[in-house]
Amino acid sequence: MLVLLAGIFVVHIAAAIMLFVSTISNVWMVSSDVLSSVGLWKNCTQGTCDDSLIYGNEDALKAVQAFMILSIIFSLISLVVFVFQLFTMEKGNRFFLSGSTMLVCWFCILVGVSIYTHHYAHSDRNFASGGHQGYCFILTWICFCFTFIIGILYMVLRKK
Repeated sequence: MLVLLAGIFVVHIAAAIMLFVSTISNVWMVSSDVLSSVGLWKNCTQGTCDDSLIYGNEDALKAVQAFMILSIIFSLISLVVFVFQLFTMEKGNRFFLSGSTMLVCWFCILVGVSIYTHHYAHSDRNFASGGHQGYCFILTWICFCFTFIIGILYMVLRKK
């Protein structure tokens, strides 16, 4: 049981770090020639990043930014709640509070990445010659899976 809790704790920390990296990095979409990339915050071309996103003032992008920041916040809150419950909860109880907080994090990732996928992932507004998803986009979908699994495991596990 201790090994399982330690493993979940490590995966939870890894998911929080991956969420942070995927939110702040500017590689959500990459051009076909791999010389430029677009993120949630900036447009980078040949190693220099400026503040000019073509769609920077659109509400959809602001919603994606907000939901990704919320997912980081809820992931960290869930981690703190888990550690708190680990030391204060009676034996035999479940980690409902940390699990439900992690599932709220999962839902924020779902909404944010779904909006980005719908509006920007297959759009020609990013690059004239086409492009593909960058590592941040893929990393966010991996975090989506991790947070769901962690949230369900927190709901199922009992403290022994």
